[in-house]
Amino acid sequence: MQIISGTSEFELTGPCAVMIGKFDGLHRGHRLLLEQILDAKKEGLKSVVFTFDPSPAAFFSKKVVKGLTTREEKRRFFRQLAVDVLVEFPLNERTASTAPEQFITEILQKRMHAALVVAGSDLSFGDGGRGDCALLKRFEKQCGYRVRILDKVYEDKEAISSTRVRAAVEAGRMEEACRLLGSPYAVMGPVLHGRRIGRTLGFPTVNQMPPADKLLPPNGVYFSEVECCHGIFVGVTNVGTKPTVEKGMDPPVLVETYLYDFGQDIYDTFITVRLLHFHRPEQKFEGLEALRAQLERDVEAGREYKACQFDKFTVE
Repeated sequence: MQIISGTSEFELTGPCAVMIGKFDGLHRGHRLLLEQILDAKKEGLKSVVFTFDPSPAAFFSKKVVKGLTTREEKRRFFRQLAVDVLVEFPLNERTASTAPEQFITEILQKRMHAALVVAGSDLSFGDGGRGDCALLKRFEKQCGYRVRILDKVYEDKEAISSTRVRAAVEAGRMEEACRLLGSPYAVMGPVLHGRRIGRTLGFPTVNQMPPADKLLPPNGVYFSEVECCHGIFVGVTNVGTKPTVEKGMDPPVLVETYLYDFGQDIYDTFITVRLLHFHRPEQKFEGLEALRAQLERDVEAGREYKACQFDKFTVE
């Protein structure tokens, strides 16, 4: 996959099927859009995802806005789906003030040679967000592309949106987040070297430090599964600051996962931790022995949870 990042001066070799949007969370609605540009490969069109960096929310608020997917997570997702080109268009004072008509003629037509433009019905672009699907349609003949607008996808009679996924994650409703996303909410990143306290307790963990702009669910213990270079494994994950062992001020939030029946060295490799179910809040214990006893209970509860999930699919 070709990644174009940090520049507005680029030109693709066309013709292209272009999907436009923010794509935070890559939920089921976004996946339907992706299907459109990937199917267009059968017509000889190059599949292109056009998004913004930083996100409009972060740029206009001038703050760190925690996202459902980090830049690296999006890149990996699109690469796995065999998207041809990812454009991370730089959002700054100059580009944000681009007239929507100019965006269509200069970016879509001249730089990306769009033959098909795919977007959700709530698309907005250009100066003041004045560009919309109706404007895209008006320029179809002039610019020589086709426009395909997809309506919202619904779950439980309510439209799926990144805002709705965010609310589920922030509340620890991981099953709901999974239904909206189409897959479990995940934290991706390299395995870091830690203090090996888990190993001394008999529960060695693989540790991640998510970037500051990654939205995490409430601190606590989660049942999980982990994909790494050795396969997919069942896990119990703690999201939090380890209050029992960390004594300093303002410790970082870590994602630490104990893998069942696993003994491989995967330091510095990239893993995906999928958070399936919120088990309990993070808490501070009186000492390491109390922590060890609770970990034993957590691991056993995780085994029971996995067994129950398995039974759902094996009952005749």
